[in-house]
Amino acid sequence: MKASVVREFGKGWTVEDVNLASPVGQEVLIDVKASGLCHSDVLAMERNIGFDVPSLLGHEVAGVVAEVGPDVKGLKVGDHVVACTVQSCGACSQCLTGKVRLCENMMASKRQDGSHRITDAEGHPVTQGMDTGGFAQQTLIHESQLAMVPKELPFPQASLLGCGVVTGVGAVLNTAKVEAGETVAILGAGGVGLNGISGAVIAGASMIIVVDVSDEKLENAKKFGATHTINSTKVDPVEEVKKITGGGVNHAFDFVGGFGVSQQGYDMLARGGGLYLVGVIEEGNTIEMESLDAVMTQRHVHGVYMGFTTPKQDIPMLAELYLQGRFELDALVSKEIRLDEVNEGFAALKDPSLNRVVITDFDI
Repeated sequence: MKASVVREFGKGWTVEDVNLASPVGQEVLIDVKASGLCHSDVLAMERNIGFDVPSLLGHEVAGVVAEVGPDVKGLKVGDHVVACTVQSCGACSQCLTGKVRLCENMMASKRQDGSHRITDAEGHPVTQGMDTGGFAQQTLIHESQLAMVPKELPFPQASLLGCGVVTGVGAVLNTAKVEAGETVAILGAGGVGLNGISGAVIAGASMIIVVDVSDEKLENAKKFGATHTINSTKVDPVEEVKKITGGGVNHAFDFVGGFGVSQQGYDMLARGGGLYLVGVIEEGNTIEMESLDAVMTQRHVHGVYMGFTTPKQDIPMLAELYLQGRFELDALVSKEIRLDEVNEGFAALKDPSLNRVVITDFDI
């Protein structure tokens, strides 16, 4: 089969033939119908963040089950599924209490015999990035990382549910547990930040204040439900947020993770407010906070991984909200490309007018 593979760090993607093993245990073979481009894949292409080259990346995957391993219980051939990077054993104390993101035995979803799911044309192992490997015509994924979705759900929109959507929405609904009437600041109006806005809309936030450096992105944020927008290159966002809210927001979500941005998020909090760190664009980013002030104001900071999502619960729920017309996915899909256009697709994402790019044509 054809796949877009990283052969050398920093050198982009090239299309080549790779081989998939037959599914064993709880593995599921999927015909890939859509695969979203996420900035995490760029990081994994540029340097080693745990995925040795050659590697097959792509973790926002939607497709159709083509074959199942002998121990698969919840899926069958023909089911439509969405993949998620969250891996879980389903049996440890964290999984049994619904905290699958903190699974104590994530290795249970990997092959235990040392064999490889993917090899190249010469039979050499190819690393399966995030155990999804969606930049390919087919992929082999453990059942625990798959959620079944309605067949009415379009594949391009479905693919985004597995990472960007659950991360943004989940930070608001699962981690912060925003309540109706509370105030929210969204720092960064990129693809994940837009889903944070959608989550705040679902929660019933009274003010959804979006901060970014691009007027174009801020205008786009209004389409998703932003009630106020701030260009942080033109005004002090902390002062502006406090002016709008009369003292600060209940929740601030940093979808950027850049120097100074997280600090702004903390400084714009009202008493008892929480800052939620989601994006990590710059290593070494820090926040200064004085302990006595934190105690007296009861402001707090939370790290967020994958929106604290429980994929098999959250993904079908969001799919159903979309089908009911209550959740925006269509506007996220800005551009569709072929499997051999991954490099061009990531280059296109530098355009602030584009939200997300999705591979939908695998016939090459």
